[in-house]
Amino acid sequence: MKGNVLVARMDNLGDVLLAGPCVRAVAAGSARVTLLTGPRGRAAGELLPGVDEVLTWCAPWIDPDPPPIDPGETEAFVHGLRELFLDAALILTSFHQSPLPLALLLRMAGVPWIGAVCDDYPGSLLDLRHHVPGDPPEALRMLSLAQAAGFSLPYNDNGGLAIRHPLPDVDGLVGGPGEGYVVVHPAASVPARQPSARRSAAIVRALQAAGRRVVVTGSPAESDLTAEVAGTALDLGGRTGLAELAAVLAGADAVVAPNTGPAHLAAAVGTPVVSLFAPVVPASRWAPYGVPAALLGDQHAGCRDSRARVCPVPGHPCLDGIRPAAVVEAVDGLAPIPSRRFARTTPGIA
Repeated sequence: MKGNVLVARMDNLGDVLLAGPCVRAVAAGSARVTLLTGPRGRAAGELLPGVDEVLTWCAPWIDPDPPPIDPGETEAFVHGLRELFLDAALILTSFHQSPLPLALLLRMAGVPWIGAVCDDYPGSLLDLRHHVPGDPPEALRMLSLAQAAGFSLPYNDNGGLAIRHPLPDVDGLVGGPGEGYVVVHPAASVPARQPSARRSAAIVRALQAAGRRVVVTGSPAESDLTAEVAGTALDLGGRTGLAELAAVLAGADAVVAPNTGPAHLAAAVGTPVVSLFAPVVPASRWAPYGVPAALLGDQHAGCRDSRARVCPVPGHPCLDGIRPAAVVEAVDGLAPIPSRRFARTTPGIA
């Protein structure tokens, strides 16, 4: 058993949520877990089971819009790490990120044992240089690092995504208990991963025409988009924090969302997801994990594996080519309306 362990995942909300199984494995075999996040992922870190403390720092080699490097601030960060008296650290990164800058800072802070998934030569920076064969889901990729470090999930932990409970009561937001609804979350962290507002609005209308009550969600920064998309649907854009959003998603019959943090949040609360997935990153790694899901979008489009932030193909065909009727069909497949389920399974009754 290692005593005081730091787990680092320093990018976005969804990335931190996907680190949950790894964090729980570490928590099961250590006395205390400190989770190091970037500012964009902190809110998710505060929801993860097994975390005792969340520490936040903006890593200039990871954040998409980092401030200029401030030597004094970096020294203060290292000093703060030293005062944690860490026994070990696991650095979680995406396949295109290097763990070595953070490993250097952790060594400067006196951390005696550090592990990471790393292809580059680490010199004296890593004690565990872990390799992951193939292209597994990101949650399993991170969990494998914890397992290589000697940590295991508890016997009763199924390894799925999870967040802390209880969740806030959001009945007043969504219209009261017992009223079924489908969530449409139209936004993603970069434009290449989200459909146009026009296409998202068409999806909302199609779901409504099919008899679904629709709730549209988004952050305060996305409230203009949600207002444009919602029309006569319930617009919760800017009206929920992350815990409240989790509760809204938990109460939904299904969630329709692009590759974005709330899609992983839906998976963490066990709600089926219709994933409008742009192939700029591999779906094998980043599709909703551990829940019933339907993947829509052209996975062989010209933007495939480009990691583009803005769609390089005119017309954004991989997402804006998704037919609203296909979304309705996918939602029905994951969460049939009771009357339709009855009609399909009871021959001879109209």
